Amino acid sequence: MTLSYSHAHQQGSGTTEVVAVLVAITEHTARVLTVDQGKLLPNGPLMPLHRSLQAGVRQWVEEQTQQPLGYLEQLYTFVDTNRRNVDGHALVYVSYLGLVQETQTQQLQSQALWRDWYDYFPWENHLDGIPSIIMNNIVPALLSWADSAKDSGIQQRRRQRIGLCWGVSEALLVGNMTTSENADNEYTAYEHYENREWVAEHVLLRYEMLYEAGLIPEAPNYLPSYSMNHQSVHQSAYQPSHQNKLPENWSQLIGVPMYYDHRRVIATAISRLRAKIEYRPLIFGLMPDVFTLSQLQRSVEALSGVRLHKQNFRRLLDSQKLVMETGQSSNAQRGRPAKLYRFRHDIELQSLLMDSKLPKRK
Repeated sequence: MTLSYSHAHQQGSGTTEVVAVLVAITEHTARVLTVDQGKLLPNGPLMPLHRSLQAGVRQWVEEQTQQPLGYLEQLYTFVDTNRRNVDGHALVYVSYLGLVQETQTQQLQSQALWRDWYDYFPWENHLDGIPSIIMNNIVPALLSWADSAKDSGIQQRRRQRIGLCWGVSEALLVGNMTTSENADNEYTAYEHYENREWVAEHVLLRYEMLYEAGLIPEAPNYLPSYSMNHQSVHQSAYQPSHQNKLPENWSQLIGVPMYYDHRRVIATAISRLRAKIEYRPLIFGLMPDVFTLSQLQRSVEALSGVRLHKQNFRRLLDSQKLVMETGQSSNAQRGRPAKLYRFRHDIELQSLLMDSKLPKRK
């Protein structure tokens, strides 16, 4: 059974639903608010009593989670052709992105649950380096999917897409990559991976490629026994070999699935947010009133999934005059107390970053 989960909601007569991706940063972790044990986002049908789409979002979020809403913007409109109402019409749902301060668990509805968004997209977290699942599991499976196409032109285009989406080098894509032996007599291919830039904003493209290849449970062509025609990148050569199936724990490796297309909606939200924080100070909506510069940097890193250069980050803040000292310091348990800052709300913040980019990773 796939994770379209047609049994999750009863079939109704409406044709439009609203879905909310609410994002918070708690203890330097990017989190999303879910319902139904993490399988759904807050959602509900648009009804005549709603004066607007946003009013519908706010009502359903309040009823299902009791989470106060702050910044809210329309995200994307989806047509779910796999879901039909009682009259046979495909369901349209309009998604929204909200930035909030996380409400304590005891204040939420019992069905509401905050989840680390990397639980759903483990391959997107590069804070501790390249996740092993990419080169050990995802890339080999995608290359096998590319080779499964009967037309050589399609095979080539798929490999090019893999390279662009996953930062894979040409050497690996053409199938003649050789690995080198390290001091521990293990073979590594990560040097080839780093030949191309990882584009953090391509979250949706990567998710949709996994969906198209049938490598995630939500996909209608999902096959846990998906065949792989390539050896692990830790072996001595990356050449076609005998048929190997995905590991038995593939469903655990590939992230937490969700009903309908709700994981795709989160992927869209992450893509939008990662792109916008490079030129708009949306991080303001996720921070407390006062903070240290280290806390601010770690929060931005939690969203982007990559480490930022400390000095460059602080130079950006200074040059754009985004923050100001409060004259107070944090109560550090160890080391020197750090200065506390707040955002300068007296400046037109939206325009300050229009031509700026966040500093690149280390």
